[in-house]
This record gives sequence, C-alpha cells and structure tokens, in this order.
Amino acid sequence: MDVLKRNLEHRIQHLHANFPIVVILGVRQCGKSTLAKIIGSDWKYYDLENLSHFDLIKNDPVLFFRENNEKIIIDEAQILPELFSTLRGVVDEERNRNGRFILTGSANFELMRDVSETLAGRVAIIELAPFKMNEFESEALSSFFKIFERKLSLDDIDELKQIRPSRSIREIKKYLLKGGYPQPVLSNDADFFLDWMENYYSTYINRDMRSLFPRIDLLKYQRVIKMLSSISGTIINKSEVARSAETTEKSIRDYLQIISGTFFWRELPAFKTSRIKTTTSLAKGHFRDSGLLLFLQNIFTLEDLEFYPKLGNVFESFVVEELIRGVQAVNARNVSASHFRTKAGGEIDLILEGSFGLLPIEIKYQTNTTKKQLSSMINFVEKHQTPYGLVLNNCDSPSLITENILQVPVGCI
Repeated sequence: MDVLKRNLEHRIQHLHANFPIVVILGVRQCGKSTLAKIIGSDWKYYDLENLSHFDLIKNDPVLFFRENNEKIIIDEAQILPELFSTLRGVVDEERNRNGRFILTGSANFELMRDVSETLAGRVAIIELAPFKMNEFESEALSSFFKIFERKLSLDDIDELKQIRPSRSIREIKKYLLKGGYPQPVLSNDADFFLDWMENYYSTYINRDMRSLFPRIDLLKYQRVIKMLSSISGTIINKSEVARSAETTEKSIRDYLQIISGTFFWRELPAFKTSRIKTTTSLAKGHFRDSGLLLFLQNIFTLEDLEFYPKLGNVFESFVVEELIRGVQAVNARNVSASHFRTKAGGEIDLILEGSFGLLPIEIKYQTNTTKKQLSSMINFVEKHQTPYGLVLNNCDSPSLITENILQVPVGCI
C-alpha cells in the first residue's frame, strides 16, 4: 500500500520541533503509527501491544529511558500509564531539548488524564482522524480552509466564489459509503472492505472494551453503538436512548463517554448565546466515520445508500467531520465546534468558533438551498453580527443566496 501524505504532517513536524514530546491521539487504524514513523523515520519503534516491547519498558522504565532518551516512538502509550512519570524526569533533565519522543494513543480518556497530570508544558497533543477525501486523492488541502487562518470578512466571499469542486456528487457518495480508514478503502476490494470492517468492529468490542472496561456489559454496549449509528446527525436525548436500549440514563452517559473517548463518536454541544434566549441545551451527535456507520446499518453499496432513509443525516455527519478535519490542519487557534437549535425547531448544523471568529454552517444534501429555508441562519448572522454564513450542499458552484450567505458545493472542501 502506498503511503499517502496527511494534512496534519506539517503541523506535527512543527510541534515536534518545539516540544520534547508529541502525542498523536486517534481512533485505531487511522494511520497514527504510519505518520509517527514518517516523522521519526530513523527512530526506534516500540508497540506496547507487543508483549516483548511492553515487558522491556514496564520491567525497568528508568533503565529503558536511560538507554533510550531520544528518537523513540511508543505506540498505544495509554496501556502503560507509569511510563509518563518516568518520561517527565527524562525530559526535565534536559528541558530545552525538543523533538525527542512521539507517543500515540487510541483511548483519549486514559491517555489525556495521565498526560495532563504528569507532562503538562512538556508535551504537544494533536488528534489524527481517518483520511479526509483529499488525502485519498493525494491532493493538497482545499483553499477553502484558508478562511480559517485569518479573521473572517465579507471579502472572503469573492475568494470562495472562485473555488470549483474537485469531486462530483457520485465521487463524494463513494467516500461517504467507504469512510476514511486507510487500509480497507485503499484496497479497492469490496469483499476485503466488508471483512475488514467486521473484524475491526469485533476487535474493538471483544478486545479493546474487555481490556479497558472488564465489567462493561458488552451486549448493551453493542446495542448502544448500533443505535447511535442509526441516529447520527440528530439531537441526542439520553433518556430516550436509555429507554430504547433498555438500560439506565447513567449507563448511556457512561457509554457515550467511552465511545467518544475511543474516537468513534463526536458530541457537539449546544451553542450558548445570550442574544437568542430560546435555545435548547441538548447536544447533537455524529458517528465519526461514515463507512463504519453504514456498515453497522448494513448499507454496503451505492444503491443501498441511495435508498437509505437517513442519507441526509449521514451526509451531515460526514461533512461535519470533513470540515473539522480541514480546520484542524490549518493555522487556526482555540477552535470549538457546536450546533444551534431553538425551542421552536430552528437550527444551524455547525457553529465553528476560533481565532478566525464565528461561522455558522448549514449542511444540506440537496443541490440548491433557498432563502426561505435559512430563517435561522439569517437571524443568527444578524444577531451575532457575523460577516457571513455558509451552506454546504451539492450545488454545482459557489453562489450567493443572500448578500451574506453563500452556498458552496461539498466537493470544494
């Protein structure tokens, strides 16, 4: 399999040059180890799921790091929490030396807790997701994302109107169907894709969950995951999910924390504003890989997808992830993502906020969106005095819907 360039590679190299330790977080099999080995091409590599590597470090971590105090990659670092305190001492002995260690982890809650307790100020943390569409095509990140590297202004609209989609609707649907895990998608083998997904999901449930949470009820947990795959792109009412899954609301909260912490699920909090007082506080949920979502829903072909009644919701989840992955790859700071919904049912699918300002984004599967459909967006832009709002849909080319709301084809991102 060819090694494809990742959007985050340059950013990770920059962090690597400025911190002693870089931690790459992300779901299993998204390409963390491959990217770490590219950045540390001549470094020693240790995988803590390899028993001999695990024992080597665990038996005497002080001795290990005395002999290996730089140019070291440690995969699945959350498996051995005690290595973090030893690493702190190693780093502090020569505090000004950067670019010494790369750690990876696929369980956010475990690794982040240990990192925050012991390595604060010594480590840069970055999240790697499965592939974005442009990465599969070996294309540069779309110029669309340049708007997030500066303050938003109406001048951006003229620039955005010049962008042309690099993918057709049919091509987008292929990526929607397959998702972003590198190995099964790049194989171009339909049977292998399904075999890989089946084994990947089984391993996650039967190995990872048993290892991380020995007391978890795996049958209920699987039921909740499959239920979430069917309600992706909707407001999540935990009490309703609990009733459907025949479990308690507390269990649902715990399960959601685990599913989010292993990077399968993204929960968008409700956007908080004092300017519009009739907003709801419920979060909106997105299954983070559309390929795995559709596999769990037994949607295996483009024909299946075409007749899937929740295609619009899956499309929304897919576009949310494409947007967030793109923004993470550029020089934007303090980025947060949320959704907006009023008690009357008016909504905006995604609100991005950061060093660039505040940007409301509506996502539609349709080919054209009218002003009449955008009353919530128009009101939001006016109340919050944002320069403009965006609608991402399947139109042919960027065009204005109002003087400050622009529709942009998803093929442009």
